[in-house]
Amino acid sequence: MTNHWTNWGRCASAQPAEVLRPSTVADVCAVIARAAASGRRVKVVGSGHSFTGIAVAPDIQMDLGALAGLIDVDRDRKRVTVAGGTPLWQLTRLLAGHGLALENMGDIDRQTIAGAISTGTHGTGVTFGGLATQVVGLTLVSDAGELVHIDEFSDLLPAARVGLGALGIIVEATLQCVPSFAIHAEERVEPVDEVVANFDERCTQTDHFEFFWFPHTDVAFTKANIRLPAYTPLESTNRVSQWIEEELLENGVLGAICAAGSALPAAVPSLNRTVTRFLSDREHTQRSDRVFTSPRRVRFREMEYAVPYESMGAAFDEVRNLIAERGWRISFPIEVRAAADDENWLSTAYGRRSAYIAVHRYVRDDPTEYFAAVEQIMRRYDGRPHWGKMHGRTAADLRGSYPRFDDFLAVREKLDPSRTFANDYLQQVLGE
Repeated sequence: MTNHWTNWGRCASAQPAEVLRPSTVADVCAVIARAAASGRRVKVVGSGHSFTGIAVAPDIQMDLGALAGLIDVDRDRKRVTVAGGTPLWQLTRLLAGHGLALENMGDIDRQTIAGAISTGTHGTGVTFGGLATQVVGLTLVSDAGELVHIDEFSDLLPAARVGLGALGIIVEATLQCVPSFAIHAEERVEPVDEVVANFDERCTQTDHFEFFWFPHTDVAFTKANIRLPAYTPLESTNRVSQWIEEELLENGVLGAICAAGSALPAAVPSLNRTVTRFLSDREHTQRSDRVFTSPRRVRFREMEYAVPYESMGAAFDEVRNLIAERGWRISFPIEVRAAADDENWLSTAYGRRSAYIAVHRYVRDDPTEYFAAVEQIMRRYDGRPHWGKMHGRTAADLRGSYPRFDDFLAVREKLDPSRTFANDYLQQVLGE
């Protein structure tokens, strides 16, 4: 029986020699020590939601599913220590039981905490950083099979928070949480030109703002989230209306239209205009994690770039013009978000407030030409690619976009000199 693994987007696969599921941190240390001694490489695989080959295991694939759950809760400081294999959906439920929440989240909660922070997962909100900015401590297993404890005062923390899995295996993470809170969500269908022109105003006048634009249409679907105290009365969830919104409209209709467009590309413009007619304005108030995240049942491939915040409008317009000029038929929407600058060396928002432009293709459609052309646009704006999403960048041209790139490599040399945690993707983006 072969150990075949494929990621969620069906764009990366592996056939490791071994698949190991350690049940203790001591087991992880022992596996790494043996692997390093024999010259074999180890990669941890989480939920497979990265679209790059960042989790592809050349030799040994490690699943940390047994290392999950809360390890410690510091109620006074609102900090929790969590096992590295804990999926975000489980973590948010555990936090809610202690009256706590993550300050911000991305729009998917299937990832493990270790995978999410390692790849630079982020949400939206110009005063909020990515998930890794909430990390105040980490415990790694180095290539010597030894535990490395990194606290908030360590010089290693800015490197290890977004470590790409290159520095070691994250077995524990300590997170700075906030008291539980609710979100009032306002969702609108609006003219896309107005949304782009007023992007800064929309971002600065609400806590979390993002929009989706379906190519070949003139409208955007906007989401504005306003943070409220935990004691805010929540709306009782109507399971029927929730199913209609999340499953039928966001997944069912989108999936049907993408499948039809893949079979008949010429119909995509009219199909996209059809799907926008299904969208409608609505408002609702729910617990924060239930608003931040949504189910994703339609499989796709994605590339996302962070550009300087002030460049969003120009970069977005170039992408719109590119689609029109090339005559492409793109069924999947483009997503635009923003985030605060941070101090994490390989964060896409390092040292600058950033806007994120994400392009997608349905899983049955070849994204190569579209993504390559959009990438060229993003590079003109000194865009930085999301580490967990498809791109063609290499260490040679990434170094200039990250002022602390060589400092990160020095930390890697210290923690993984034998390259036990390396694979082809890391060689591509970090070099030898």
